[in-house]
Amino acid sequence: MGTAPDTSTRGSAVNTSALLSLSSATPGTFTSVPTPSFTSTHVRDRTRKSTGKSTRESGRRTPARRAAAPLAATAAALLLCGPLAAAPAHAADQPGGATEAVKPPAHMSTVGGKRLGRPGTQVDPKAGAPALPKELSGKSWLVADAESGDVLASHNAHWRLPPASTLKMLFADTLLPKMPKTKTHKVQLSDLEGMGEGSSLVGVKENYTYSVHDLWLGVFLRSGNDAVHVLSAMNGGVPATVREMQSHAKHLNARDTHVVTPDGYDEEGQVSSAYDLTLFARSGLQKADFREYCSTATAQFPGTFEKGKKKRSSFGIQNTNRLLTGFGVEPYKGIAGVKNGNTTNAGATFTGVAQRGNRVLLVTVMNPQEKEANEVYKETARLFDWGFKAAGSVNPVGTLVRPGAAGASHPSDGGENGHKHAQASVSTDDGGSGGAWTAVGIAGGSLALLGAVAFGVHRRWPLPELARRRSRD
Repeated sequence: MGTAPDTSTRGSAVNTSALLSLSSATPGTFTSVPTPSFTSTHVRDRTRKSTGKSTRESGRRTPARRAAAPLAATAAALLLCGPLAAAPAHAADQPGGATEAVKPPAHMSTVGGKRLGRPGTQVDPKAGAPALPKELSGKSWLVADAESGDVLASHNAHWRLPPASTLKMLFADTLLPKMPKTKTHKVQLSDLEGMGEGSSLVGVKENYTYSVHDLWLGVFLRSGNDAVHVLSAMNGGVPATVREMQSHAKHLNARDTHVVTPDGYDEEGQVSSAYDLTLFARSGLQKADFREYCSTATAQFPGTFEKGKKKRSSFGIQNTNRLLTGFGVEPYKGIAGVKNGNTTNAGATFTGVAQRGNRVLLVTVMNPQEKEANEVYKETARLFDWGFKAAGSVNPVGTLVRPGAAGASHPSDGGENGHKHAQASVSTDDGGSGGAWTAVGIAGGSLALLGAVAFGVHRRWPLPELARRRSRD
């Protein structure tokens, strides 16, 4: 699915005493091979046609501008010769359905607590709690403690809105456990059919072989719809993958989500919510591979066999999460993923995870109405700052429910009961949220492993000295 330049093994219980180690795959060298703008004219001719009339932000490919795409891709690749130098040119998805309502519904889902079903901002500060940031324009947002599941504050948490590429978190959480990363696949032309016009691409080419690992890097770093469609083909096709995603969303009790495409491209009826996107991130982040991919800042992606050369080329790709790479905004201290997106109907969307000390927060922001550059990242950073300051000084207004039937029968009042429920759920999970957390931070442009902590269990561990110095800056 498109973004602005901008998933679970079931049936196993969480081992709350397990500590996982994870090395972040963050290559630091690039070769300036341009990312293909489209895999072939045949694929381009068979892409889904958009029906929306509004124009895209940077990255939209109008018919008059498509001819210049190869040159733009080459220029973007040259900018990538140094690590974290610049974000690649990124063609975002086009609209495919009716735009959402101007105002949130008066009554929304109460999954996670009654207050979460109310329109407007929900926060319950104690004496001395910091005020919420004033500069917030997102149609919907949510701040939650990733371990306890406490929702610290929210705004229209269950408003069903187009999700853009953040839906790829559900795609990954659903498919990641099904395919070993070493598995390879020779791409057929049919694998690439059905992508939306102007889709974001990593540069997958038909008749070339890619590993599952390569394809997941393309999904997480470049938000490549081509990589999504190839993985879907390997999973039995797009319709089968959509059905599995919808089933997994139901298992996670993400009731606001309706899946139409696996990549998040704008289609009529495709919606999610800040609450559901946060559930997807929380579930995905308990999987080591998910954590690895979403926290990777830069990587090399397989290219083609150039004339006269026996070795296959590669080219550099960079994560489109700007709070991770620091392109255009300050990198956020302690950021460790997760996924961003941008389409005409969805606007900018983002779910992020960050750690300060022994606290891990999740923040989701959907469709800021302030149209300044990188606004979704700026508002996410403000909410992270508030959340780290406010933790312990606000009463939870809801909870992130556990998967399965137990989560579906959660207490609906949030607060203390919801808090106890979330704490109990993490050690007895029976489905898609198994595993353990890995706490990761940014150091010198590369991701540094800080440690691991089981869901729902608070432990302290020494941070690397560089990370401690950065946290004091």
